[in-house]
Amino acid sequence: MTVNTESCEHGLPRCFCRRCGENDRCVPAESSHHVDEIDVAHEPAERSILKAIAAAEEVRDPLDGLLEQTAHDSGAPFTPDVVAALATLKKDDLAAFGVLRAGLKSAGCRITTLDRAIADESGVAAGARPTQANILIELAQSAELFHAPDGTSFADLDINSHRETWRIRSTGFRRWLTRRFFEEVGGAPSSEALNSALNLIEARAQFDAPERRVHNRVGGLDGKLYLDLGDGMWRAVEIDSAGWRVINNPPVRFRRAAGMQPLPAPVAGGSVEALRRFLNVDSDKDFVLVVAWALACLRDCGPYPVIALAGEQGSAKSTFSAILRSLLDPNTAPLRALPREDRDLFIAASNSHVLVFDNVSGLPPWISDTLCRLATGGGFAVRQLYTDHDEVLFDATRPVILNGIEEIVTRPDLADRALFLTLQPIPEEHRRPERELWAAFEAERPKILGVLLDAVVEGLKRLPETHLQRLPRMADFALWATACETALWPQGTFWSAYYGNLDDVVEGVLDADPVATAVRAMMTMRTVWTGTASDLLGVLAEAVSERVAKSKSWPDGARALAGRLRRAATFLRKVGIDIVFQKEQNRTRTRTITITRTQFPSAPEKPGAAASAASASSDNSGKTGAGNDFAVRSARTQNGDADDISRREDQIVRDNSLENNAVDAADGADATSPLQSGTEKTGAPGWSRRL
Repeated sequence: MTVNTESCEHGLPRCFCRRCGENDRCVPAESSHHVDEIDVAHEPAERSILKAIAAAEEVRDPLDGLLEQTAHDSGAPFTPDVVAALATLKKDDLAAFGVLRAGLKSAGCRITTLDRAIADESGVAAGARPTQANILIELAQSAELFHAPDGTSFADLDINSHRETWRIRSTGFRRWLTRRFFEEVGGAPSSEALNSALNLIEARAQFDAPERRVHNRVGGLDGKLYLDLGDGMWRAVEIDSAGWRVINNPPVRFRRAAGMQPLPAPVAGGSVEALRRFLNVDSDKDFVLVVAWALACLRDCGPYPVIALAGEQGSAKSTFSAILRSLLDPNTAPLRALPREDRDLFIAASNSHVLVFDNVSGLPPWISDTLCRLATGGGFAVRQLYTDHDEVLFDATRPVILNGIEEIVTRPDLADRALFLTLQPIPEEHRRPERELWAAFEAERPKILGVLLDAVVEGLKRLPETHLQRLPRMADFALWATACETALWPQGTFWSAYYGNLDDVVEGVLDADPVATAVRAMMTMRTVWTGTASDLLGVLAEAVSERVAKSKSWPDGARALAGRLRRAATFLRKVGIDIVFQKEQNRTRTRTITITRTQFPSAPEKPGAAASAASASSDNSGKTGAGNDFAVRSARTQNGDADDISRREDQIVRDNSLENNAVDAADGADATSPLQSGTEKTGAPGWSRRL
């Protein structure tokens, strides 16, 4: 070492060290060697700051480059500073520690020895290791927990830069947690540890997390609607009165059920007429009703009318149903058979937004009542398995499609919530291969969805100011369809189509009910009838044939007759027959029934026969849907023997006109009921007739 005796500002010699290259030490004049101790009081403040910054820059994270060092030296992770840093990382960020630990294990580190060293550094007793359940609980801390209003626990997971929502008891969440555990310890958790961890995670979501609603395919928040596209990025379409757009991470939560398939990203600029090419409808009014039903499906709340499709084999009922579901809520199993109990029906409703039941031959009374609850809102409760006191609650309102050869909806309460469509058979020369049909539909599906979303935007804009002079049973559906229609058709188009369909519903249901038919036949020759239910049962038995009176559909007593009359009273009132039930104020408390004719219906051809149709038209049964560019039915309906053949004594051919029926004769008995057609006119265009 050489010493520079150059004087500093204090008159002391400076020491220059060739080894470090610094000239920064002041020593007494008599000293001629390098001095380790310095007098900081003589050092300028600026130089002290610069030295502190330089010293801070030299501090290195012990974990930087640890994987590369371990690949060359397996003992690198065991230095005291690295072990301390690993213990701190495990405490602060368990997920990052798990990733680094897996990398060290792959690089050849003795991971068991390292875990023991980290445990010693953390103050954990020797040999004590976290249980599998505790590891799973720590791993689940990266999920955002919440619970639904019904108490079901959910978790939001950040996967590949997008949010996914899974029920904690679902298979998806279990798989995610199991995978995280494998990344952490390199093995699989036991079933007992996994169930214990899920119990605690579920409890935290229930008591320590916020409450949020979870939707299936369609949700709403703050006046906006959201349509889950069901794709891998969990995107959704946001719809408001200003327009629609595809967004990532929507503010509402959606859940994914088994079988759910993605929707295509919608495209603007389409035409609703493109949908008609794939549906076997000849009537403009029927097509208007189908589109109105589809617009109702894109709303986050009901009521949703039930579509009841009828038609002989070869009329593409199944294809019709599958296309509608594929447009709104695609699923790997689009068509299903009717369930055998309420529980199965509500489970299906909780996992799908649209329900389609194929080839239905009849509706038992219990399932008809359940479908009524699904259309307008209702719930179902059943005892939870392996418990004596807990219940499982199902609450859903869902759109439903039923199809069958016959007109399967015969009970008035469900018929009042339904749209009846009759499909005509497709001649062989107008059929096309199923693959060609679905290829054409997939090409048009994004634009069809886009034009429906345009109509929803119009509906959100006009709904607050939309009013109807008369409200039907499905009032909210009628208001919503009326608000949306101006984006597609002239105002009043839906109203005309809907009330024309209700007229057909009334006639069809009354004709299918032998009691209602007998009451209409009895009241053709009188204005008022009063008596007890027992008296009425005897009078009506005389108006029908012996075969009808002995059939299972005929009431076997006065009590059963009163119940049947109460069900038919609403529709009978719409055709001019009013039924009033009274209880006499006397000792016997006799219950009487008063039937009043408020208008003269056309007389039936013979006692007990169905009343004649309200109107007639030219026969359009020869129409085949050739103008629809319609293809062959799917494999479910290609075969002529696929459906059970059943001849129908009466079939309704729907109105082909979009003109309002208000110009026809109205039912003056009930100002709130749909308009009724007048007397029968042969060959009048734009009417319907019964074949």
